Amino acid sequence: MANVNIVVAFPKPEDAKNVRNLLVRSGYSVGAVCTSGAGALSAADRLGAGIIVCGYKLPDMIYSELCEDMPASFAMLLVASARVVGEGIKEGVLLVTMPFHINDLLDSLETLISNQERRRRQKRMMAPHRSEEEKKLIADAKSLLMERNGMTEEEAHRYLQKTSMDSGTNMVETAQMLFALMR
Repeated sequence: MANVNIVVAFPKPEDAKNVRNLLVRSGYSVGAVCTSGAGALSAADRLGAGIIVCGYKLPDMIYSELCEDMPASFAMLLVASARVVGEGIKEGVLLVTMPFHINDLLDSLETLISNQERRRRQKRMMAPHRSEEEKKLIADAKSLLMERNGMTEEEAHRYLQKTSMDSGTNMVETAQMLFALMR
């Protein structure tokens, strides 16, 4: 089971606790339990990324306002009545209708977790956006390797990449370490 931050937000404290207990019994870690949208947003900011499981209407806002204000690194699982479904829900929000079966809630939560993992992997696969200064530092490190070790540009690039992966640092940090060692 993936390690994900979950924020539970329902207007009635007993509903919030019941959902939290259900999730905890199912093996999930709940990072916060809230009875207001402001509390959920505060918890989301503190946790950084995850999923908000909430009801349709909180004392200070409805789910769509919470969705607009939550960090982009969070997804939302809305637990609401069939009446809400008739009104339509905000794009990107996953809905579980009440009354719900535990498996429906857990399957929907797993779907959101899988989507977040997939987005996280895609983001890691994208080439990093580097400043001109960082690009110059990497180019200078390659030049230094080419000059001192007789490498081609491609070999120097591969060396920086491999060293970066082996040391668990990014290429900019690897280039900085190279200059510290070779100067």
